Amino acid sequence: MPERRPAIKVSVIVPVGKRQADAGALYSEYKAGLEATGRSHEIIFVLDGPQPEFSAALRVLVDQGESFSVVSLTREFGEATALMAGFEQASGQIILTLPAYHQIQAGEIGKLLAATDSQDVAIGWRWPRAGGPLERLRRGLFHGLLRLVTRLDYHDLGCGARAMHRRVLEEIQLYGDQHRFLAVLADRQGFKVQEVQLAQSGQDRFAGRYRLREYARSILDIFTVFFLVRFTKKPLRFFGMLGVVTFAVGALATTWLVIERLFFGQGLAGRPALLLSALLVVLGLQLFALGLLGELIIFTHARQLRDYQIESVTRHRQDPVKPVQERMSL
Repeated sequence: MPERRPAIKVSVIVPVGKRQADAGALYSEYKAGLEATGRSHEIIFVLDGPQPEFSAALRVLVDQGESFSVVSLTREFGEATALMAGFEQASGQIILTLPAYHQIQAGEIGKLLAATDSQDVAIGWRWPRAGGPLERLRRGLFHGLLRLVTRLDYHDLGCGARAMHRRVLEEIQLYGDQHRFLAVLADRQGFKVQEVQLAQSGQDRFAGRYRLREYARSILDIFTVFFLVRFTKKPLRFFGMLGVVTFAVGALATTWLVIERLFFGQGLAGRPALLLSALLVVLGLQLFALGLLGELIIFTHARQLRDYQIESVTRHRQDPVKPVQERMSL
């Protein structure tokens, strides 16, 4: 009989984008860290668009007899899409994502995997964290704003080391740049999330410069997550609140203009305030109608939506109650 291979327990997904390290050195570190955990594993590299240098280094590893999988995307789609593409090829019950560059010390991988024994998601928190005052300020502002809008206290969502049970990615669809907010989305879905302090790699140094456009994108991403977390199933609360405030401001301005016309003899012709107040009234009504339309859509598809997880089901069985025969006296 052919020998049965043990089932893969951990699937490692490494999305390869613009920032990347030497593939040979990175693979050797990750392989040693994974073998130290004693868990069977597979490594899947996902090339986000053409990556000729990284691909050539992977071919050298194949010639040396190393075993791993490579998923090549036709063009650059982003890290979130690359992670989902790798997940489609993964067979393990634990999904471990690692960056294509040195970010954490490979010997710390076991801490992440151990945390999944009691948690649904374990995310890396590089500590102690290297970086200058400007970098610390940038991180503090980002996580502070995220904490303000989501009421969740995370410290290093930029860390690409994450471990989670397979069912997490089966219920969360990542797109755009939402891979950074996986912990927030998982928490919203009812999964148990834990930060795990990991030793930062000495080679984790970003040599580039963050442009103003990237800061703007980060702010927009935070508010996107804010809406997804707080108002996905309650759109009327968001749009209705904006609509009511906008309508109220427009209505008050219009009322004041009418009072000025009736009691103080102020003319309305040629006054931009009249046009602005009318536009605010119309905009407020449209926002309210948009929220109401969203509520109708949510109501229609409510049975298909699920934003909770069942931790356990316990059934206590009892012996069937035997019927009691009563004597009747005539």
